[in-house]
Amino acid sequence: MRNLALTLRFDGSGFCGWQRQPNGPTVQEALEDAVARVSGAHASVTGCSRTDAGVHAREYVCNFKTESALPCERFSAALNFYLPPAISVEACREVPADFHARYSCAAKTYRYHIHNARARDPFLLGRALLEPHPLDETLLQIQARDFISTHDFTSFCAAHAGTKTAVRTVTRFDVERDGGEVYFYVRADGFLYNMVRIMMGTLLEIAKGRLLEGCIPEILAAKDRAKAGYTAPAEGLWLWEVRYGQIP
Repeated sequence: MRNLALTLRFDGSGFCGWQRQPNGPTVQEALEDAVARVSGAHASVTGCSRTDAGVHAREYVCNFKTESALPCERFSAALNFYLPPAISVEACREVPADFHARYSCAAKTYRYHIHNARARDPFLLGRALLEPHPLDETLLQIQARDFISTHDFTSFCAAHAGTKTAVRTVTRFDVERDGGEVYFYVRADGFLYNMVRIMMGTLLEIAKGRLLEGCIPEILAAKDRAKAGYTAPAEGLWLWEVRYGQIP
């Protein structure tokens, strides 16, 4: 039995997230169907993250077990033939039997993209959040630094998440502007349900003066979802990079 890891890219606009569910199309469902057509047998595909509906991925890693002897390059090409255009297999590689796309992951980086302008850009529809309020990226960078370190992120997690612990370590939170585009990059050893989107909603509330500057440490200490900002829309969120330590 081989353990194959795939690196994907996908536009999440037309999907109800990664995980297979009865109420709409998902990336996992499309991929498992393609794997079955290529290998001739159903395989359960494990993803590195449960992305929400509308969330995109520049780099997404998943793995599955198969008895197929098809070489990796031919496997990825065959999958791309059967997958919808919104999903692309960038690479396929054989990995150790104990490799797990989620639990072997050392760190993930998400990017949130804001189109900071008064008018929408049709070419960014569904891929960036339109925010007409002028954003001060220097102020936002100062505020975002308060997320860096190991914290209990209960205040930045959807109430029904059901995780065993809300403690996570954030190692990067950078804010960059390129003309009218503002990009937020956050890296951590793991993320809670809606964590990045609530972080973004909180930063936007600070930018608009609805929350006080310097309030993030107090919100973290409160461990109360009601203290943080709103959950920013999924459309601006991208899974940007996945790291696996010694696994290539």
